[in-house]
Amino acid sequence: MATSYWLPTVNMLTSLVELHLPSCRLPMLPLTLPSINFTSLLVLDLSKNKFTSTIPPWLFNLTELEMLDLTDNNLTGKLLDSLGYLKSLRYLDLSYNSFQDSIPKSIGNLTSLEEFDLAWNQMSGIILESLGELSSLTDLTTVALNNARISDTIPDWFLQLDLQLDYLDISYNQLSGTLLSLKILSLRSNSFTGSTPLQLCGLSALHILDFPHNNLFGNIPHCIGNLSSLKSEFTNNDTEVYGHEGRLEVVSKGRVLEYDSILYLVNSIDLSDNNLSGEMPVGITSLIKLGTLNLSMNHLTGNIPANMGNLGLVEILDLSMNKLLGSIPQSMVSATFLNHLNLSYNNLSWKIATGNQFQTFVDPSIYEGNASLSGCLLPIGCQDNKEAPQIPSGDGGEDDDSKLEKLQFIISMVIGFWGVFGTFAVKRF
Repeated sequence: MATSYWLPTVNMLTSLVELHLPSCRLPMLPLTLPSINFTSLLVLDLSKNKFTSTIPPWLFNLTELEMLDLTDNNLTGKLLDSLGYLKSLRYLDLSYNSFQDSIPKSIGNLTSLEEFDLAWNQMSGIILESLGELSSLTDLTTVALNNARISDTIPDWFLQLDLQLDYLDISYNQLSGTLLSLKILSLRSNSFTGSTPLQLCGLSALHILDFPHNNLFGNIPHCIGNLSSLKSEFTNNDTEVYGHEGRLEVVSKGRVLEYDSILYLVNSIDLSDNNLSGEMPVGITSLIKLGTLNLSMNHLTGNIPANMGNLGLVEILDLSMNKLLGSIPQSMVSATFLNHLNLSYNNLSWKIATGNQFQTFVDPSIYEGNASLSGCLLPIGCQDNKEAPQIPSGDGGEDDDSKLEKLQFIISMVIGFWGVFGTFAVKRF
């Protein structure tokens, strides 16, 4: 009954090219996907409503569709083989629904497909083998499968797929197997094992490397400094290179932030909570475009690279819970954008660096767990330092010249006193 208020009118528009009804949620809108009869439609956007049905058969008659957006509904059931009839699709967004089971192999018929988003569904069980059909789609640039409850092993075809994609997000699943490399790669919170692949170093456009909460072991590749997109200053040309890359959740300062239209501005390496060992590669200090570097909760040893201050744009630096040795490089005071620092629970020693941003890092938890570390945390005092802080000249302290003048004054007073007293004593005798 509800559909009678609006669909007959819509279906009379036989030449309609685009239909956008996102976030309607009007009383006249039915809870099931309405029947749309015209086949000239190029764009259909029914996102952010409350549809609860399965995908109806009539949808597969819209063979001219180039964009289909059904995101953020309550759609259920399987994705039917009929999906392959929509051969003109370039953009397919089915995220934030309750689709189940696998993906039909007919998806390989969508030869024009550029972006495919199935995030936040319930695709439990084996799914990736059927997705192998995507490897033949040469125009495909974006695949989002994060939070889709996928439990599977990464198949061999993924090694081919990553050469075509600009963006892949399969984070927050139960994936296992060996690793692959990509320009933008998020494999957060899975069960990947093995070492970080050297192939990553050859990805000239990589600007987000997101591998936390896995079981990676071995050294961080020394060639990580070859990531050319993180070695140059940001320019306006970057907006043309990257453009819109999809949506990605990035953990920053313990908070989960979602980026979409400004994703190309995010420059991050997060390898935290793995089993990485060895020293921090010196080449990492050449990645001057980095905004976030998180290597916490690993087994890294050796010194913090002396030139860490080269990371002049880094805002978040977390090296906590490792086995790092030596002093905090004084060069780090040059990182004037730094606003979140954590060096706790290492084996650092000597004094805390001073100057610039370090004057604002007064929270002792930043440095706790380093038994041999000492230095001034606050402008008015020092922690674990037996020597009182020196007060610089001009702020009430005394330099060598003032001390010499005072000594000369005291000597002259003594000589004058004995001169007068001595003369008086001689006359008396």
